[in-house]
Order: sequence, then C-alpha cells, then structure tokens
Amino acid sequence: MAFALGSPTAPQSVADADRDDVDVWAPPELRVVCLDIDDTLIDFTATGKRTLAVLTGRGDIWDEWERVTDDHVARVVAGELDYADMHVWRSHAFLRGLGMDVDLADVAAFETRRKALLNRSWRLFDDVVPCLEWLAAAGVQLAAVTNASGGHQRDKLAALGLARFFDHVAIAGELGVAKPDPAMFQSVCLQLGCDPREAVHLGDKFTTDAVGARDAGLTGIWLHREPEGTAGNGRGAPADADDAVRGGAPADVHVLTTLAALPELLVSEFVRVGVPAPR
Repeated sequence: MAFALGSPTAPQSVADADRDDVDVWAPPELRVVCLDIDDTLIDFTATGKRTLAVLTGRGDIWDEWERVTDDHVARVVAGELDYADMHVWRSHAFLRGLGMDVDLADVAAFETRRKALLNRSWRLFDDVVPCLEWLAAAGVQLAAVTNASGGHQRDKLAALGLARFFDHVAIAGELGVAKPDPAMFQSVCLQLGCDPREAVHLGDKFTTDAVGARDAGLTGIWLHREPEGTAGNGRGAPADADDAVRGGAPADVHVLTTLAALPELLVSEFVRVGVPAPR
C-alpha cells in the first residue's frame, strides 16, 4: 500500500520539473517512517529514575546522570571511547561526581546491578504496538533511529517484541554520527532507498528529533507526551522543548501527544487516500 504525501499543489524543485520521468503534479509517496526508541517507544526515563533511586537511595540525580551519559555517548560517537568501555567509565564519573569513593570493581558491580534492574523493568507505552501494527499494515518501511550506543538497543527491541516491526535500526554509536546531524537521518533514507521527502521521523526530543529531521529534509514530528495523556507517564515536557511548548512549534514541525494520533496525522495531513501514487 503506497501512501502519497503532500499536495498536488506543493512546490516542486527545478530539478524535478526538468525530469521527463517525473509528474510534477504528483505528490511524493510516504515510504519510510523513522521512530526514536527511548521515551518514544520505551518508557526509558521513568525506568531509569526508579533504578538509580533504588541503587543510590537518591531521587534527585537524574539530570546529572543524563549529563554524564550525554558526555560519554558523544565520546563514543566521536571515536574517542569504545562502546564496550563506555558504561563503566560513565558510571565511574557519575559516582565519583556524587562524592563516592569507588574503584573500577565497585563500578562494575554497580553496572551489573543497574542493568539487571533495568532489564526486568522496561515497559512500552500503551500506544506503541497498535501504532506499529497500523504502520506495518500500511506497507511503509520502519526504521528505529537512536542516539544510544550499542547492541543493547537491539536487545531491548527484541525483548519487548518490537524487532519484528523494523526494517532497519540506526544506532549513533555504530554510525559515528548522531541526531540532529542531517547525516544520521539521511543515512537511514539511503539505506532504505528513499528520498528524505518520502520519510517522516518522530521522536520525543523537539530539537534532536523533530527539528533535526526537518532540517535533513524529512517531515519532523515531535511526540510531546502529556502527563495525563493516553500514554501518560507522569512526566512533563522534555527540557529542550520548553520554549516550543510556550511559543508553539514552528508550522513545519508537527506535534503529537500520543502515537495513537500518528495514523490520523499521516492520513489527514499527508495522504491522498484512494489515489495511488504514479509508478
């Protein structure tokens, strides 16, 4: 099932107009839907907070954990640190920053306990599987696109029964580039054989996901889960989205509060239902 994006009155590029094999009045097809993983499909933050609170007895350290994690993931993406070593060095820096006198053996034990707790606690948002089933039935290709590093993302998808939905998984630590760099999104389009205009990307981070995808030529969709929404998780807006919430997202970035609204958005805003795209 091929969906047609956009409108027949949408502007076409000069390059398109000069091609004999292109109908300049035909909207492009929707061929690929890209989805972030953590806090988009999997309730990562709530699980991570609970795990750290159990291990440290403190509930006020999540922001520092994210800061240290971001620093170390950036080092992996830049090739300065092997992913195999990243978790231990990240936790070592984090625990020392809390004033704990720990050696590498202590950190290794901490990591073992942390991962065991996480693996027992991951959960999907309630709107995930119905949305993925709809997208699969629609015949579009699906890609998981994440800035997290390493095979543990694939392991999470498999353990939660999501791997079967995805045609491709793009992991920043393996590619050496991360969202919002346009190369991250464009590499997925290249892998799946589509033009960026034929793809959408949806994620929970306004700048990293939605604006990054838009700037790479895809349609950007920001998933801003509200605390009491369909898939509510008790959290407010992501920190980097505060300005967008107050002032409104730009017109060329779509905003959803639940994945349950994604099919309607694709149909009502992008898809000319019943009009097959020319082949």
